[in-house]
Amino acid sequence: MSDYRYLTFALGKGRLATKTMELFEEIGITCEEMKDKNSRKLIFVNEELKLRFFLSKGPDVPTYVEYGAADIGIVGRDTILEENRNVYEVLDLGYGKCRMCVCGPASARELLQHHERIRVASKYPNIARDYFYDKKHQTVDIIKLNGSVELGPLVELSDVIVDIVETGSTLKENGLEVLEEVCPLSARMIVNPVSMQMETERIKDLVNRLRGRLSS
Repeated sequence: MSDYRYLTFALGKGRLATKTMELFEEIGITCEEMKDKNSRKLIFVNEELKLRFFLSKGPDVPTYVEYGAADIGIVGRDTILEENRNVYEVLDLGYGKCRMCVCGPASARELLQHHERIRVASKYPNIARDYFYDKKHQTVDIIKLNGSVELGPLVELSDVIVDIVETGSTLKENGLEVLEEVCPLSARMIVNPVSMQMETERIKDLVNRLRGRLSS
């Protein structure tokens, strides 16, 4: 093990990172440094297994992986689709499940059926554009928002929105509903293409152990 180089993991901050480290512990991968809530460290190391971990904002994870700053990343599929980086998606981890949907008032359902030109608000302009242009062949005006996209139809900024739906309660409270499902989402493991070639055995072993744990 002493001759190995470090394998570096970029983890999306928050619940995703917590859940990932819990899963890793189940297959014998621990990082005691990460358990210190008062630590100001940015990079956490398991010297014995030659592994390094760092936390980052979700949208940055595919960037770190594409450029080789991290060999492996754990992030939501929504981020992978939106960022569209040159990475390999190797495993569906199965947690963080939700859906990317087109939502709006019930009256907007008709606009989606007749391919009318409509306005779509979303935090995910690339996913929205992909869905409407490539899958529905419908011309739309995409408006990027960073905050509560549910406001879009309420203030008549947009006809519909494209957003992540977990329970749908926020939609319901604001008189909106799911009109179409774009795709299912969950946490995924992504790998840098060069790392996949250089560290094939170690990465494949990790993926197989995780897959075995997830299916048990």
